[in-house]
Amino acid sequence: MKYYREFEAGQTIVWSGDELNFVASVVDGIASLSQTMEDGRRQMVGLLLPSDFLGRPGRAAAPYDVTASTKVTLCCFRRGPFEELMNTTPHVAQRLLEMTLDELDAAREWLLLLGRKTAREKIASLLAIIARRKAAIAQHNHETDFTFDLPMTREAMADYLGLTLETVSRQVSALKRDGVIKLQGKREVTIPDFSRLLDETGDDNDGGLLV
Repeated sequence: MKYYREFEAGQTIVWSGDELNFVASVVDGIASLSQTMEDGRRQMVGLLLPSDFLGRPGRAAAPYDVTASTKVTLCCFRRGPFEELMNTTPHVAQRLLEMTLDELDAAREWLLLLGRKTAREKIASLLAIIARRKAAIAQHNHETDFTFDLPMTREAMADYLGLTLETVSRQVSALKRDGVIKLQGKREVTIPDFSRLLDETGDDNDGGLLV
């Protein structure tokens, strides 16, 4: 029932409307979810990060275009046997429900990110989202410096956040200059103080109001 597939950066994993005869968990890498309008305009509507789930039992067609933003490894399950497993193994269905609710939370966060946040807050939010996920996988607490490889190019970040490449580069440089992040090479990011990065996201983390 289980097998692995790899996709290179830029490769389409599945097109919207295609029959999806498998479901999968992201093992490594990042994939983007996007929709194309009738006139050809495209909008990225989300990201799949490691441990995220692709596909839904009971839904035969893919609702979005799924494209590998980086090299992606998927752990795939054939749809029929997986749906049968869900019917006979309640904890698998419970886990999938939890993942679906996590995806709903991510979609709400995405709406806030695109609709109300400044460019600086968007960059900080994306870095925080990726850092939290990588820290969780690495079982790293947020009390010490955390270093990770940013799995997206600045072009992909611009596309995801609805910004220009120049704006992304300018804001990343500003976060570095202000000591919120440290950069080594093109992709290595260090967060010296996670709480300070969260402050830069503009989110209400303590329930208080700015005065």
